[in-house]
Amino acid sequence: MAGIFSYESSEVDWCEDNYRHSETVVEFFNTMSNLVFFVVSPMMLYLLHPYARERNLAVHLVWIMMIFVGLFSMYFHMTLSLMGQLLDELSILWVLAAGYSLWFPRRHFPFFIKDRSHFSCVVLGITVITTVSSFFKPVANAYALNCFAIHVVYSVVLEMRICTNPKALRLARQAIGLWVLAICCWISDRFGCSFWQKMNFCYLHAIWHILIVMATAYGTSLLSYLDAHYEIPYSQPALQYWPCESWDLGLPYVVLKGPIKTKKCC
Repeated sequence: MAGIFSYESSEVDWCEDNYRHSETVVEFFNTMSNLVFFVVSPMMLYLLHPYARERNLAVHLVWIMMIFVGLFSMYFHMTLSLMGQLLDELSILWVLAAGYSLWFPRRHFPFFIKDRSHFSCVVLGITVITTVSSFFKPVANAYALNCFAIHVVYSVVLEMRICTNPKALRLARQAIGLWVLAICCWISDRFGCSFWQKMNFCYLHAIWHILIVMATAYGTSLLSYLDAHYEIPYSQPALQYWPCESWDLGLPYVVLKGPIKTKKCC
């Protein structure tokens, strides 16, 4: 049992040179790049609070768990331990599960699902089973998570086909673009390490951390807007960007311009 906490007990080793910048931190830049989680997550909690208060305070769970994703990812890259790998990947799994439970459109529910509470229970059951099974084949977790993310992107594309809001369409393109760039960095670091070592640039996984946090911010804001549009239309949801609305860049969030009823809908 103690072995899973040992340094470099994980089978995964990213492209960055180990112990190059510190004797106690295995992958220095991959570790430090996770600080972006601790900056963006509290800001998104604050920006999305009016929507969460009107819709469902459980929305905050996604960005609270993103803080833990950053914490566990930092621990993993600092030690490259098997326990760090499991905590990192399972925290991502639970973020995806929370997002599915909260924002997956009702009209896309399977025929046997009665309501969102029933759907959330099904997602919870699948997540628990996946969590347990991950201890038997941890090396496959990252690939399964990326396949899971592909389905999220597919669902967003379906929604965008019937969306007429130009700002939402632009946000969708930005979110998907950031996600594609992040995945390219992840794949390049994982499978093209020898090339990047020759280029003396082994920091693509650190860039992946930054891009995936921004992609999550853009994606969750888009999903929040669509959810508010369908479930609480009286609130007249709209999209804005922090710090400057006119830029259409920065951190996107949902504003409610209509009357507030503070009634939670599922």
